[in-house]
Amino acid sequence: KKLVDVLEGRVQFFVENGCVVTDHSLEAPFYRRDTENKIETIFAKRLAGETLTKEEADTYKTEIFLALGKIYYKNDLGMQLHMGALRNNNERMFKKLGADVGFDSIADNNYGEVLSKLLNSLDKDGELPKTILYCLNPKDNEVLGTMIGNFQNSDTPGKIQFGSGWWFNDQKDGMIRQMTALSQLGLLRRFVGMLTDSRSFLSYTRHEYFRRILCNLVGTWVEDGEVPYDEEILKAMIEEICFINAKNYFKLEI
Repeated sequence: KKLVDVLEGRVQFFVENGCVVTDHSLEAPFYRRDTENKIETIFAKRLAGETLTKEEADTYKTEIFLALGKIYYKNDLGMQLHMGALRNNNERMFKKLGADVGFDSIADNNYGEVLSKLLNSLDKDGELPKTILYCLNPKDNEVLGTMIGNFQNSDTPGKIQFGSGWWFNDQKDGMIRQMTALSQLGLLRRFVGMLTDSRSFLSYTRHEYFRRILCNLVGTWVEDGEVPYDEEILKAMIEEICFINAKNYFKLEI
């Protein structure tokens, strides 16, 4: 409990300084519950420098994740979950250069059931925060496109989002596949659109690229007779996806 209190204090610091969304790299989602005494034992074991089993690590991570989720909900923070990376594949280059220097790839995990349990644990107590789900493996587009429908409610329009094409999918084909899946399985008009890795100034150009791809995709649907040619409706939808939805979702005063 003391650790959770410390984490909540740090979250509160960021909230007070304007933070509106958090980001977690789950790689492969986890879900394993146990008693409070068992969790305390796992925590003490790791503090003592001992190595945890995978089951113990998953139990600890699950409890921390759920505790953070409840804190995010209480503070009206969005929660981003990025899933599906296989990191540091080249051991020789890892030893030479360290982590996250270009030797990561797409993982091939199946995590739909585990992710559902993780989200449901927060939702059943009414404490699931606004959540954006991103997959690195495009085979999971339909998994997330249907998963978001399980936990929508009236708290926020489009409360659970299928996030934009991420990392290796942050290119034309990846963006089209993500938006096509969302349009077929969810409600594209509620989409909060493209994200930006603000660590790189050049990443801001993604938004212009995204807007062009979005408009071309919708325009193609119109020309093919799959979407009505109604300029008023189409204009409003594009504006919402490119700006208004994100502004409202994160309650930005701009």
